Amino acid sequence: MAAIESRLAELGIELPAVVPPVAAYTPAVVEGNLVYTSGQLPMVSGELPATGKVGEGDGLVPAADAKDYARTCALNALAAAQSVIGSLDRVTRVVKVVGFVASDPAFTGQPGVINGASEVLGDIFGEAGVHARSAVGVAVLPLDSPVEVELVLAFE
Repeated sequence: MAAIESRLAELGIELPAVVPPVAAYTPAVVEGNLVYTSGQLPMVSGELPATGKVGEGDGLVPAADAKDYARTCALNALAAAQSVIGSLDRVTRVVKVVGFVASDPAFTGQPGVINGASEVLGDIFGEAGVHARSAVGVAVLPLDSPVEVELVLAFE
């Protein structure tokens, strides 16, 4: 068993199938020794587990839930990357994570939400999972998703 497959199994993580595009794009592309993923939503079995803005209060997605959704986004992005490079064992570094959080105007916890993606990447790749990152609050995301994450990965 390959090292990353082994690590995923140890963590109890099963990578999902690649989420089909919802518009005119491809889930991931390779340029040189980098894989760029398209923004990935927290799709599970073809559906969003929640919709709406992240924040505190009635009708809002709690930050703790959104953090879990950011983790799902990262796993969907890894599945997309794997689909174009064949094996995640080829990944030498998580270079950059960009996370978007559909935020209630009073919500300022975007970094904590996107930690869901960052932490799982660290769990999977160890030191190679340490990355540069942006965590951005936005008014709305596709399909009214609460979060979206994209990755840039170096590979050999």
